[in-house]
Amino acid sequence: MEDILQHVMEFARTAHGDQRRKFVDEPYINHPVRVMRICREYSGDILLLSAALLHDVLEDTETKREAVSDFLQSVMSPAEANRTLLLVLELTDIYTKKNYPRLNRRQRKQKEATRLSLAESDSQTIKYADIIDNSLDVAKAETDFVLVYLKECAALLKQMDKGHPELRKRAMETVAQCIAEQKQM
Repeated sequence: MEDILQHVMEFARTAHGDQRRKFVDEPYINHPVRVMRICREYSGDILLLSAALLHDVLEDTETKREAVSDFLQSVMSPAEANRTLLLVLELTDIYTKKNYPRLNRRQRKQKEATRLSLAESDSQTIKYADIIDNSLDVAKAETDFVLVYLKECAALLKQMDKGHPELRKRAMETVAQCIAEQKQM
């Protein structure tokens, strides 16, 4: 199991390359690693943990679906690779500004929330961990965007209720705490 996760982490690290996090100056790969570690507190499922490491690869890099699929099939059985890829695909935003330029951010986020509310439990579990890590990072920024983002996360968590219940509760508490801290500033 650890060998597979190490290979997946290296693939994600290579895919993200020199990317840096937007609100904290650190290598981008640190984020998916933290998301995977949060997930690991609630699940030992290698496919879920692998998808956590890869959750931003299709959305935030030039890496194509076929490359992710080929890589996964080199380290997992075809069925496991397909399952992992499905989770990554469910976590990849569809309603982006590039794909839907006529929709404003609020409309795109509402459509994503509806889409993610239909995602399966493992995808939602990973998204909860993603929200926790992103919220903690974004909350450190000094911009008006922080409250907008945190409120989007809170709305998303209200709709996504199929994932790990304890992790969902933790995500909701994290977002609520970040919002409260922002309002005190």
